[in-house]
Amino acid sequence: MEAESEPYVRLATMRQLHQAVADLNTARSLADTLQTVADGIVTGLGYELGCVNLVRPDGDLVIAAFAGNAAAEALITGRVGSRASWERRLSMGEAWEQLRFIPHTEGWVLLDDDVPQWHTEGPEPRFEDEWHPLDRLYAPMYASGGGRDLLGVISVDRPRNGRRPGAWGREALQMYASQAAIAISNARLRANMQRALVRLEREQQALRASEESFRQAFEYAPSGMAIAEMGGDQHGRLLRTNDALCRLLGRPASVLRRYSFADLVHPEDIGTLLRTSAEGGRAELRLSRRDGTYLWVSLRNSVVADTADGPRFLLTHVEDIEERKRHELNLAHRASHDALTGLPNSAELKSRIGARLCERPDSPAATAIEALDAAYGDVESSLTHSYQADGYEGEAMPAGGLYDHHVHALAPDAEHDDGTKGLAVLFCDLDGFKSINDRFGHHTGDAVLIEVARRLSTCVRDGDTVARLGGDEFVVLADGLGAADAADLAVRLRNAIIPPIRVDGRAVRVGASFGIGWAECGMSVEEVLRSADQRMYVEKRSRSKVHRRAG
Repeated sequence: MEAESEPYVRLATMRQLHQAVADLNTARSLADTLQTVADGIVTGLGYELGCVNLVRPDGDLVIAAFAGNAAAEALITGRVGSRASWERRLSMGEAWEQLRFIPHTEGWVLLDDDVPQWHTEGPEPRFEDEWHPLDRLYAPMYASGGGRDLLGVISVDRPRNGRRPGAWGREALQMYASQAAIAISNARLRANMQRALVRLEREQQALRASEESFRQAFEYAPSGMAIAEMGGDQHGRLLRTNDALCRLLGRPASVLRRYSFADLVHPEDIGTLLRTSAEGGRAELRLSRRDGTYLWVSLRNSVVADTADGPRFLLTHVEDIEERKRHELNLAHRASHDALTGLPNSAELKSRIGARLCERPDSPAATAIEALDAAYGDVESSLTHSYQADGYEGEAMPAGGLYDHHVHALAPDAEHDDGTKGLAVLFCDLDGFKSINDRFGHHTGDAVLIEVARRLSTCVRDGDTVARLGGDEFVVLADGLGAADAADLAVRLRNAIIPPIRVDGRAVRVGASFGIGWAECGMSVEEVLRSADQRMYVEKRSRSKVHRRAG
């Protein structure tokens, strides 16, 4: 049970991290962004204390935000540490990729330097990876653009689990620091743009200076910028783009002026673009590049006017989020798939089964009068539907009502083939696997599991699911099968498993026992798997040990 809970823990951690990163884009000012970064360390990364140290123009670092302890926040917020002391800290201890960890056995020499710090005394660690109150963990933030210009440093303390972060926690902290650096840079950019817009709304003399400031910020912004028409027949057409956007999409400015964002967006994301409001709108979607590929970007819109009474234009900030999306997809895949075989894990398997089930079995066939009511409806039901469709409050349609498109899962009759097709659940347990593990070691056992997973995957259809439940147990989901179809599939899968498997020049062989269950509405996911598991054991006991080893 502990092993099966790990994917849930990782998925919950990923969701918290995703929410913390999403919150970074909701802050309106630089100060709000800095505090949101500190709060995200506590709420999203599992630390009790989080601190954001920001590089000042003179190079020293000031504590700009603190979260987790009101007393500490009041004591050290706004205090400054010299750049030399910080560079010393970032060169000490252990380098965890871009992170820097200084254990308490080395950090005692830092107690008297000029970097503001808050710590409490504590006992010596009881085990190797226990967190000590004097341990220090820093996550440097660098400005975007591929350089090594230090933007600030995130410092964290007191993990809630009391242990030093493992590989998963380090990767999450490092990715969060990278996204925080982007959010802080964008907040500064937005602040500069807002100041320029304020000047544009003032007097005519200040307007000319502001236009130049705007042009500089627009042209040399590190992320993509575009100006588009608002209203009229050419609404949304791109009028002007900066070099960063041209590089991002692989198209020159002269070509981009022929398009609007609606022409460039991925077909699946056109609805997202249309739902994005003009002023203050924000959306994450994919835009096409010149080579035909699509790039994940974040669009942020604001409205600007050429003069006080002149035409209004749409200013769009385009940020490249491809790397973050790739991280999110990678984390989601790792949370829902088995690390050894690459197959869906037990959590993903249960999710896919649950998606096909409802809480009640299939309802009996409707009478002739009920069928007429379903086809034509009565006055009262028509009025009720119209009332709800107009966007006013009303009671939701009952489950199983006229607009319930759920297709109930049924179990075919094993004795009489009445043509019913259902979702077959084939529970597979390998025979003889334990002896291979015991005789040849876990390396050979892992190689056998990987090969079995490959053979099972090649024997099913594209829409079917092959999952590893744990150990030497696999489950195959195959929809649209009758009882005879499922029995034939089990035979094909067993025959695919039993040929010898070569590992390090040695041929080993395992058999397989299959139990066929059916996912049926009205059952829980646990009941579905338990039924298939029990039938597998019945099938296993019905064959002799020799025949089990032979498949």
